Amino acid sequence: MEIRELDQLTDDELLDVYGFPSGPWVRMNFISSVDGAATVDGLSGGLGDEHDQRLLRLQRLPAHCVMVGSGTLKAEGYGAMRMSQAGQEWRVRHGLVAHPTLVVVSNRLSVDPEDAMFVEAPVRPVVLTSEAAPAGKRERLAHVAEVVVAGERSVSPVRVVEELKARGLTHVHGEGGPRVFGEFVCAGVVNELCVTVAPWIVAGEAPRIAHSEAEHPTRMALTSVLRQGSEIFLRYVLK
Repeated sequence: MEIRELDQLTDDELLDVYGFPSGPWVRMNFISSVDGAATVDGLSGGLGDEHDQRLLRLQRLPAHCVMVGSGTLKAEGYGAMRMSQAGQEWRVRHGLVAHPTLVVVSNRLSVDPEDAMFVEAPVRPVVLTSEAAPAGKRERLAHVAEVVVAGERSVSPVRVVEELKARGLTHVHGEGGPRVFGEFVCAGVVNELCVTVAPWIVAGEAPRIAHSEAEHPTRMALTSVLRQGSEIFLRYVLK
């Protein structure tokens, strides 16, 4: 397989690499150090750079929705899911709405309805939660988002995919965190993994990119390798 230099590829060429197939598809995107750490000081942003951010922007571009766990949203300081003007124009030209929908996964609705990710959202976010979430929190959040119960004690990944599909959100770009990724892997609903390998050794007790109570070995096939200096960008699909 050819290893291509990231800075030698145009945005259009990269979109050919990271485009979605025609049917339902769940992609997860992560960054990891060479020793497997998903964070530095609790944040994945500490591992990334402008090249990783370029790919993240392009991977979001053709997605129907961007799915993130509530813990990652708060830790990484997400704002409203808003595309640039150029990004909006690209999406409209390709038959999409101007902005992807922000999808939040939260077992107990540990999110603030007054956060910018909700009140400044150009598209009404969708929040997937469980029956265990307090009713009062559901009611308050319903003023700024569509709140969907997708599980009893915890959110079911299978239910999430079904609920999103029912809303026409079939091309899902997921950005974590590790527990969300692990649970989706165990449920067998992940089709693709895009992972940036950052040239750092972190040590310590940082989490891996996927975490779950049980192991669930899942064979993936490598489809693309990009490189920028000592940083590597890998794309895997379900084998």
